[in-house]
Amino acid sequence: MDPTAPVEQRVGSRATCSDPGHRAAVPQDAKLLWQELGGLAHDRLELAALETQRAGESLVAMVVAGMLVAGLVFSAWLGVLGATLLALTSRGVMATGSALLLGVALNLAIALVLWRHIGRLSHDLRFPANGRSLEPAASQRGEGETS
Repeated sequence: MDPTAPVEQRVGSRATCSDPGHRAAVPQDAKLLWQELGGLAHDRLELAALETQRAGESLVAMVVAGMLVAGLVFSAWLGVLGATLLALTSRGVMATGSALLLGVALNLAIALVLWRHIGRLSHDLRFPANGRSLEPAASQRGEGETS
């Protein structure tokens, strides 16, 4: 046998090596692996940051476009309502004051319907299923506890 060749010995459940070069390579490999892992984590975090920035910019653009659309729809609604009221008054079907009150009443009725719809939808904002899943079951509560 060559005396300079690495000699492996079994000690319990671990193998040991008497080669000094091999022992020095293991910390170096671990250091390189740790640096590689850090670089990979940095790349992933940088990608997540860039995608979050892009998503935020897209959200702002969507909100601005939505507000513009809402303004245009609102002005179109007022145009249709005004034209209808003008047609009713010019044909002599209704007096001007009555036609304006009809328009106001129509707008308030639509607003009330939308208000109730928003009220029904707001229940979902409280995350009811998550809240119920976090509450302990009735069988797990103590005898003296009440809800």
